[in-house]
Amino acid sequence: MSPVKTAPAALTAGDAALRTQYLTEVLSLLYPRPCDPNGGEGNLIAEYLVVPNAHRPRLLVPNASRPVAAAAVRRYAEPQSRMARLKRNAVVATVHARADRLVFRDRIRITGPVSASIDGYLSDSLRRDLSVSVHIGPARANRKPVLQLLTPEGETFAFGKIGTGPLTQRLVRAETAALHALGSSGLTKLTVPRVLHAGQWRGLQVLVQTALPVWLPRAPLTPRRLTAAMVDIAGCCGYTTGPLVQSAYWHELRARLAAVAERPEGAGLAAAVDLLAAHSGETTLRYGAWHGDWAPWNMANLADALLVWDWERFATGVPLGFDAVHHELQKRIQTSGDARGAVEATVRRADELLAPFGVAPVARETTALLYLVDLAVRYLTDRQAEAGARLGVLGTWLLPVLIRRVEEL
Repeated sequence: MSPVKTAPAALTAGDAALRTQYLTEVLSLLYPRPCDPNGGEGNLIAEYLVVPNAHRPRLLVPNASRPVAAAAVRRYAEPQSRMARLKRNAVVATVHARADRLVFRDRIRITGPVSASIDGYLSDSLRRDLSVSVHIGPARANRKPVLQLLTPEGETFAFGKIGTGPLTQRLVRAETAALHALGSSGLTKLTVPRVLHAGQWRGLQVLVQTALPVWLPRAPLTPRRLTAAMVDIAGCCGYTTGPLVQSAYWHELRARLAAVAERPEGAGLAAAVDLLAAHSGETTLRYGAWHGDWAPWNMANLADALLVWDWERFATGVPLGFDAVHHELQKRIQTSGDARGAVEATVRRADELLAPFGVAPVARETTALLYLVDLAVRYLTDRQAEAGARLGVLGTWLLPVLIRRVEEL
């Protein structure tokens, strides 16, 4: 795994409040009683700097030493803009200069028995000394504690994910299975993390994976290299072929859709799926694997390797080319901020995006629309709107385009 992604949009007051609340929840999970996140009497387990502050927490930086603190900041996230990179570098410089007491006044001291903390569990499981840095992400249904694990010398050697509820526990288990499968699949066009440890701790699902070296110098990523890596994944577990409505994928998609049919946006989505089946149900498609969330912030291109992480949505038996459509959509949303316009532009590029996967011309728009259906079902299943996700309300961006495009087939 690599540093976690940062939200492309500015942090709103509402999101800041949710982050503050989430910080309290995370601390109670990682440091349950008899640990004391309020720094009472007892053995000091860890001291954290709260970056940027307790009212808008993004990162808990272990203050064990200058190298550890600086590395925790430098490698916790991959900046998605020049301004974000400058801000990150300024924080690193502040920690290096030991001026953090002037800049980061909010600190958290954890006391109690180490054996009862996540630090103790991970140290025992991995059989090494370590420090933990904690990322506080934006509101999403699939938000979970993401931990950066560092050596006493300040080297990032692993990242951990903690599944806390039914959805995130399922996702952590899914990523564990995906990484095990990918490790023996013979991939040649990309590099994925390895599982260092997987298990349960105090009812939470834990996955620790190697840290991919995203801090190495970057190289320009060509469309050809990106597509080759996506094709590599598409075929890593074999291919099948058959008409859409007779495929295992279609039956699985309809079952997922039926489970969310009563949601506010479920009826409109179901109607669009019925129209899609009537028009394209007998279209023959090829099916393979996909990453499930292949976005610019989940990969890094080096001179000799394309690093890809966050495999919790990996699946097999989906129409070929889903990864290309997803990446295009996420890139456009990130750069333009216009989600609805990004959906329109992505569907218009279906021919260009899907040709390298061998998708027949007659099936390309159908494949792009199937991807939108799949994404919409995911958002409804995960209850992203209820969780306060920025694009959780599908009626404001995805559904209008999907419904109109299906009606025009």
